[in-house]
Amino acid sequence: MSTLAFSLILFSALMHALWNLLVKRSRDKTIYIWWMFVISATLFTALLPFLPGPFPVPSSRILALAAGGGLCFVLYHIANGQAYHRGDLSLVYPLSQTSMLYVPLWGALLLGEKISGLGLCGIALVVIGVWCVQLRRFSLDEALRPLRSLNEDAVRYALFAGLIYSVGAVIDKTGVMDYSPLYFTYLLVIFMLVFMSLNLLRPRYRDRILAEWQYNPRLILIAGPVMMGSFLSFRYGLKLAPLSYAVPTRQVSILIGVLIGTLFLNETCGRIRLLAGVTILAGVVLIRFS
Repeated sequence: MSTLAFSLILFSALMHALWNLLVKRSRDKTIYIWWMFVISATLFTALLPFLPGPFPVPSSRILALAAGGGLCFVLYHIANGQAYHRGDLSLVYPLSQTSMLYVPLWGALLLGEKISGLGLCGIALVVIGVWCVQLRRFSLDEALRPLRSLNEDAVRYALFAGLIYSVGAVIDKTGVMDYSPLYFTYLLVIFMLVFMSLNLLRPRYRDRILAEWQYNPRLILIAGPVMMGSFLSFRYGLKLAPLSYAVPTRQVSILIGVLIGTLFLNETCGRIRLLAGVTILAGVVLIRFS
């Protein structure tokens, strides 16, 4: 992976960790994420007249890719939310990250990507680190607990989230290879906002939209640009790097999240989370030099 691609994906991971931190501080997370997309889309649209050159007219194929990717990522957020609502974080989180097991497979089968031995070792270390980051104790029984709960709704939602994210990642990679990453990101954000808005048309959400804005508008205004920075930098990195390497590398956001929680939020890190973070970092380093 080139230095530029690696740097862009690391910056994206930092922004991703920051906007996840902001989501954690929100009150109504579904509504808050929708507001983030509203601010991002508004800011992006306002900047379009100042960008060099005209907006390239997207073909029907590019529009279909952006719509398909947007739908996949919205379904990922919905499925993740349902999984967390029904199950413990330590059960749901590792399974929702199983996209990293599918991504190298899709990369090889659909995109013709070739992964080196060093790269495979790096991906494996990232997967192990992500799997272990939410363990409550070091034991084989605890590590296998998510796999023994396949009959639970929370587990099914989490597994679906991992699968649908991997499909969205393939669509994402195809889109940025065939169209400008800048404008493809814009189309993706617009489609995601549309799909999220359709979800919020249900009666149970109507009174919650304005309430979340009134709770902390500054938190929403900050999150919009942060999320846009994460989206843009990742897609520029994705254009330059194999999908099989880009998605695992972005998981360094977990390590950044642990550091932010420890240094600024007075959260306890714990030996397990520290070791998991170091394992992810080691995997990312191997991917960088593969």
